[in-house]
Amino acid sequence: MTREATPDLTPTQRDLLARFSAGETLALARAITLVENERPGFEGLLEALHGRLGRARRIGITGPPGAGKSTLTAGLARLFRDAGETLGVIAVDPSSPFTGGALLGDRIRMNDLATEPGMFIRSMASRGSHGGLSATTREATDLMDAFGFDRVLLETVGVGQSELEIASQADTTVVVLVPESGDGIQAMKAGLMEVADVFVVNKADRPGADRLRQEIRMVGRLRADPETDAPEPRWDPPILMTTASSGEGIGDLAEALDRHHAHLASTGGLAARRRSAALEHTRLVLERAMSRRAARAWREALAAEPDFLEGGASPYAIARRIVAGICRPD
Repeated sequence: MTREATPDLTPTQRDLLARFSAGETLALARAITLVENERPGFEGLLEALHGRLGRARRIGITGPPGAGKSTLTAGLARLFRDAGETLGVIAVDPSSPFTGGALLGDRIRMNDLATEPGMFIRSMASRGSHGGLSATTREATDLMDAFGFDRVLLETVGVGQSELEIASQADTTVVVLVPESGDGIQAMKAGLMEVADVFVVNKADRPGADRLRQEIRMVGRLRADPETDAPEPRWDPPILMTTASSGEGIGDLAEALDRHHAHLASTGGLAARRRSAALEHTRLVLERAMSRRAARAWREALAAEPDFLEGGASPYAIARRIVAGICRPD
């Protein structure tokens, strides 16, 4: 049974939930803003919508900068919309050093789709999160799922560990690489080979595309060592060639995404992935709650005893006292 409200919701937030439930796009946008900024009551809203999760197919698109991920994402979005599907797109941009907000580059590149009925595009800032994905990215994806979209596309900024983190949030992870830039070797170093469900060699009309495909295939054989413990039923990631700027290969990619989803659904892998994702999300929510309590306890300790270091107590002893206070019931 779906929970429609919790005691944490204010009357304004209950009204927002009602409009969200009625399918108002503006309510979705405001809900994401509420969550992204971690405003009071945001977790209550997410809890109220938790029972609606699980419908959308979550597709992660990642790879190094300059691989053409945004163009590829736009091409997929266009194809899915033409097929009558609804979808949300989250583009994780680098944080602005001045405002902390997203630079909106990906939304600009997908401007032609931004006003399309049945489509919702949101740029989100990485906000300096370890790994490049903010703690609320998962929750924005949950909101799009709860809103009723058929698919949610999550495109990462392509720096740091964001390529790896996306695999914990998506049902299917697409790794996009390009020739002429040593992407094959870099992908091996970054661990991208371990998270890919589908490989895409984009800009396949450039020299070196076939060589890159061979490199990926070679590393794939090493990854398929039969002695390696596999957490899920075997799936051989296809290696697709695309030229996203002209639309070439986009249809093949969409078919590969559907094949992978069917494979997961038929083998129990989809339920396993979503359970793993829910566990990881729970851990992040716990860490966020403890971080807030730690910050509050630190402020209280400084206010009550601003000179506690002068008594000769070690930082470790002081920290133990503060932790003991954090762990007491509210």
